[in-house]
Amino acid sequence: MGERDRAGGGRRAARIVVKVGTNLLTGGGERLDRAVMGAIADQLAEARGGGCEAILVTSGAIAAGRARLAGDAGGGPRALPRRLARKQVLAAVGQGRLLAIWDELLAARGITIAQVLLARADLADRQGYLNARNTLLALLGLGVVPVVNENDVVSVEEIQGAVIGDNDNLSAQVANLVDAHLLLLLTDTAGLHTADPGRDPSARLIERVGRIDAAIERAAAGQPGERGRGGMRAKVEAARLAARSGARVVIADGRRAGVVGGALRGEAVGTHFAPAGDRLESRRRYLLSPLRERGAVAVDAGAARALVHQGRSLLPAGVVSASGDFARGHVVRIESAADGHIASGAANYAADDVRRIRGLHSGRIGELLGYDYGAEVVHRNNLVIV
Repeated sequence: MGERDRAGGGRRAARIVVKVGTNLLTGGGERLDRAVMGAIADQLAEARGGGCEAILVTSGAIAAGRARLAGDAGGGPRALPRRLARKQVLAAVGQGRLLAIWDELLAARGITIAQVLLARADLADRQGYLNARNTLLALLGLGVVPVVNENDVVSVEEIQGAVIGDNDNLSAQVANLVDAHLLLLLTDTAGLHTADPGRDPSARLIERVGRIDAAIERAAAGQPGERGRGGMRAKVEAARLAARSGARVVIADGRRAGVVGGALRGEAVGTHFAPAGDRLESRRRYLLSPLRERGAVAVDAGAARALVHQGRSLLPAGVVSASGDFARGHVVRIESAADGHIASGAANYAADDVRRIRGLHSGRIGELLGYDYGAEVVHRNNLVIV
């Protein structure tokens, strides 16, 4: 499952993002279906046992809140004000319940989870993007499964159906954020069909999509399910976004036995979307683009050797100087006196901070700056060697 990771050195495990929708989690009903969730937990545990890193993007908070209030008050909430506020209240009630069920099910299978709530602003802002990426990668490195949802309580875009718009889109952004090998969109249908199978009995499953063209977009043009918000159109758009960054994407029926393992092995489960490019090359294009560079960091011979030949991060001890006016999260050139431009990466510290901590041990960062964004000036996960 693994492949060569030039930023980190050696081989790393396959990394998957699994998104589960509300219709799947509720079976089209009013409440979360623990049997369905348990089967997904089993498959995540199996994938983890095979050496796979996994992130779970889960819908269902609003459904969980609706069921909880109905059970507590009888008949469900009736006096909530506007439609948007009503959904935010339901999400607030249900988010903890949803996470508690996932925690219980996955803990029983030996898996520790971490809750990650994201809003559009977290990913649109460069520093927020870097923080989210570093946190998710650190959790994966600890063997933790991040359980991700859009922050419905404060993020009106998701509930109103705009911009991030649904957890399908969010899952694609998360897949891009962590350089996932596979994005698996689990739903309550077999995949993308030539037409709506609920209305057209002649509709056929489209098993493989090499390119998302007008015909594929027309096939996806349907309505979301009763409890869901995304629908097949949103799933195809998510596939487009993730495939552009080099991930394989599969839309499949989450009720199918062994669907996670089958998708990982490339078996004929659901609809497979081919990656539009190599993941590393996509990230390389971003980090090596001169238009994105905001400055440069010069390093000594030892740091250059550690970066290029040992797959290490750039620590302040190896920094000789910093030029430009870059901020935390901006892309910088990394240069050595002997070889010139040797790498590019996203800086954990602004230019003035780098100039203050250059040449020092990482343990002194907090003492000198009064805050600490980590031991690295540029982490190896955010760095590409030229």
